[in-house]
Amino acid sequence: MTAQTDTAGTVTTVYKVSGMTCGHCEGAVSSEISEIGGVTSVQAVASSGEVTVVSTAPLDEDAVRAAVDEAGYELVGKA
Repeated sequence: MTAQTDTAGTVTTVYKVSGMTCGHCEGAVSSEISEIGGVTSVQAVASSGEVTVVSTAPLDEDAVRAAVDEAGYELVGKA
């Protein structure tokens, strides 16, 4: 899935993250990504390894990668 712009002018992007195994992992990844400018919502799901990010504009993948790395996990890429 690639980034999609909806009618509210936000962009939803789904990323694959490896290493998440529990709710704490989801929280750590969500917390770091939510600090990126323009991010309005983050939902991480450990069981699928998917992180859905809603933002006001497309995000720089390097910024997302850095945030995921900071949380201690690995960004695989866009889902």
